[in-house]
Amino acid sequence: MNETKWNKIEEIERSIVHLLSQVDRLIDRNQAKVLRAFTAAKLSESDLHGSTGYGLGDRGREQLEAVYASVFGAEAAIVRPSIASGTHALAIAYFGLLRPGETLLYATGQPYDTLQAVIGTDSSATSDQGTLRDFGIGFRSIALTNDEHIDLSALLSAIDATTKVVAFQRSPGYAWRRALSVAELGVAIAQIKQRYPDLFVVVDNCYGEFTDIVEPTEVGADLVVGSLIKNPGGGLAPTGGYLVGTKTAVQLASSRLTAPGIGAEMGSYEQYRLFFQGLFLAPHIVGQAIKGNIFAAAAFQAVGLECAPQPEAAHDDIVLRIKLGTASRVVQFCQAIQQSSPIDSHVLPEPWNMPGYQDQVIMAAGTFISGASIELSADGPIRPPFVVYLQGGLTYSHVKLAIVEALDRMGLIDDYSIRKKSFIK
Repeated sequence: MNETKWNKIEEIERSIVHLLSQVDRLIDRNQAKVLRAFTAAKLSESDLHGSTGYGLGDRGREQLEAVYASVFGAEAAIVRPSIASGTHALAIAYFGLLRPGETLLYATGQPYDTLQAVIGTDSSATSDQGTLRDFGIGFRSIALTNDEHIDLSALLSAIDATTKVVAFQRSPGYAWRRALSVAELGVAIAQIKQRYPDLFVVVDNCYGEFTDIVEPTEVGADLVVGSLIKNPGGGLAPTGGYLVGTKTAVQLASSRLTAPGIGAEMGSYEQYRLFFQGLFLAPHIVGQAIKGNIFAAAAFQAVGLECAPQPEAAHDDIVLRIKLGTASRVVQFCQAIQQSSPIDSHVLPEPWNMPGYQDQVIMAAGTFISGASIELSADGPIRPPFVVYLQGGLTYSHVKLAIVEALDRMGLIDDYSIRKKSFIK
């Protein structure tokens, strides 16, 4: 890092100092909530250890799930290392709640690519793959409004006698839209529950945990789902996923986690320390990622590139979307992030045909946990308008260093000129 780059970091930071202090207040509120859950559970050192075999009476597992339920304001929780990804956790939820002849209604447009394969709407899907459609479960989606809000009128009109689950995807995936706030979800859920109290409301919470002081379960969602190698794992959980919600919804999902009659009563793991410790650190780590997004948005907005969310806007997930305009810039950006990573910095990522995606994708992820998007990473499909998705960052300092290197690699740092304003509402 030469002196010019250090000066750029300081210049950008001066423009966002008040925004960073707002994030510190968010961290404090969420840290207090997590600490209350830990102390209420009366955790002991022995609870950090697990079991083997069937896992019957696994005290560590039971305590971990109790803490998660408390943090999320839920009645029950499933937290398991055996859940491979967020998509896997969602599949458990939908196969657990839905029956043949019923319909899954998505209230946030088409879900992201990997989930379309679960539903059976992927363009390459074939029959007899075990998708929801193979089991006679229907699917429909309602687009957001032009100003990127839930189209509540269209949603309520679309609910019919076959609808059993209404689902919301907080983070936009590979779509150019804002993430949904918990407040907006709460308004929609209240309307749904008032008219259709027997429906299940599911929220895909991936990338959204601890970006607000409340979670979707606290505003009426029946089941909230996510990945442990994203926000709630705090950069320490080595694998896993979670489902939190009402006892009824969690019990139904548990029959697809294992088998009917077994449910959540079995499942072993030999060591839970990293899952507990990661959750405890998660509010702070998520705050670091949000600060990194604000810094990156300020930097790229100043060189004339469109970002969502903008620095001063609400950050309801840990993903920053940057419209780079060309395929070469997407590649340059991701290569700069990779070369600024602690792991595999010598590797040069290139676009490739990744399973589950319809376009070539490039991914930069020099992470300690493979695929952990709570760690600094970037990816994007090679398709117009050539948007790159920046997420995570275990430390704010790391994000700053990587972003300045990306500006340099893209040839933007020499003509960088920070706007003469502070990004404050």
